[in-house]
Amino acid sequence: MADFYRERRKIDPNRGDRLGDGTPNDNDRVEIGPTQLAFREWEAAGLTLPNVERMRHFRWQRLVKALAARDYGAILLFDPLNIRYATDTTNMQLWNAHNPFRACMICADGHMVVWEYKNSPFLVTFNPLVKELRHGATFFYACSGDRGESDAASFARQVDEVMRAHAGTNRRLAVDKIQIHGLRALERAGFEVMEGEELTERTRAIKGPDEILAMRCAHYACEAAIAEMEAFTRAEVPKGGVSEDDIWSELHKSNIRRGGEWIETRLLSSGPRTNPWFQECGPRIVQPDEIVAFDTDLIGCYGICIDISRTWWVGDGRPTNAMVSAMAHALDHIRDHQARLKPGVSIRELVHGGHKLDDQYWKQKYSCKMHGVGLCDEWPYVPYADGWQDGAFEHVIEEGMVLCVEALVSPEGGDFSIKIEEQVLITANGCENLTKYPFDAALVGA
Repeated sequence: MADFYRERRKIDPNRGDRLGDGTPNDNDRVEIGPTQLAFREWEAAGLTLPNVERMRHFRWQRLVKALAARDYGAILLFDPLNIRYATDTTNMQLWNAHNPFRACMICADGHMVVWEYKNSPFLVTFNPLVKELRHGATFFYACSGDRGESDAASFARQVDEVMRAHAGTNRRLAVDKIQIHGLRALERAGFEVMEGEELTERTRAIKGPDEILAMRCAHYACEAAIAEMEAFTRAEVPKGGVSEDDIWSELHKSNIRRGGEWIETRLLSSGPRTNPWFQECGPRIVQPDEIVAFDTDLIGCYGICIDISRTWWVGDGRPTNAMVSAMAHALDHIRDHQARLKPGVSIRELVHGGHKLDDQYWKQKYSCKMHGVGLCDEWPYVPYADGWQDGAFEHVIEEGMVLCVEALVSPEGGDFSIKIEEQVLITANGCENLTKYPFDAALVGA
């Protein structure tokens, strides 16, 4: 009886006390993670799993090294994705994004403090890198009301206490995002508040070995979810009554079934609603012999963002010659830009070189040629030439970065758009395309 109970309490009864990624094989654990469906699919695909403990340590080391390089005493994080990077812990991420009740502070000596919602301190205790747990980082108006200034002053006193213990006389404190009362309280306390977002974005841009393994796994899971969404679309649209929202919900469901977390946008549209792009999915009933286009913006397994786009022709008829031509133009665009990616190439070179969109597509082009990706869309950002600003993007591409290469081919005044996007890893000699999902055969003229 005792043996049965012990096995029942495991996520995977076929394993010992650890899962393949090094996390506890405990069915009642607090820590979130991939589901057994994801693990089975990854095993069948021959994927190597990340070691989550090593991944956390790598991220912590990069942050500490970045503090030392800038001579900052500490960094104070409110952005929930920066907190996720630093601690690999979550707490109501989307709610936290607009109600900043959590904070994390990492000192130059490596000491890590988390200010957690006082009713859920247990959510961070599984990570031994978190050395101190506090509460009292809430001073946004909905919770603090007219006492926000006082609550922020109390929080600043706590920050001062930690800094004196772990940064000595260094009063240079980087901060990523903070409410006005908080910023003023820190400055009144004598801190020199530095721009923290530069530090976190530059730090997060380089992925470590286990982060890359995690991204490969998350990518595979995302593509499995896309396949389920495509199967639903092709089977159900011809029957009638299927809305854009019906299709999009399939991706959400399939992502969550594998241990993914959320989707950041609603960028799926159909037929004439694909032009102009950026119309969010809604109740429109998709018709046979129409285009369906989407951009995943998906936060998947391990909190990794998989940001890829595809455009499908749905129906037994043939797409127009204009659509096939636009797809060919989009493929030329991203393949040329991909081929230019390698360590040492400057963002300036990428901005001003490479394949150019035809005039008919220029006005409605995408907002950038490519952008970084990790836990979400990240730095670096590669705009088109008309978005270039001297001094804003004077950096080079480095090994270990992951970028999304974009193409939006949208004829001005037209009734369709082609949206495609690939996620690539910068390697020692060039780049590796992590995206394996096929392009629509009808649109590529197959």
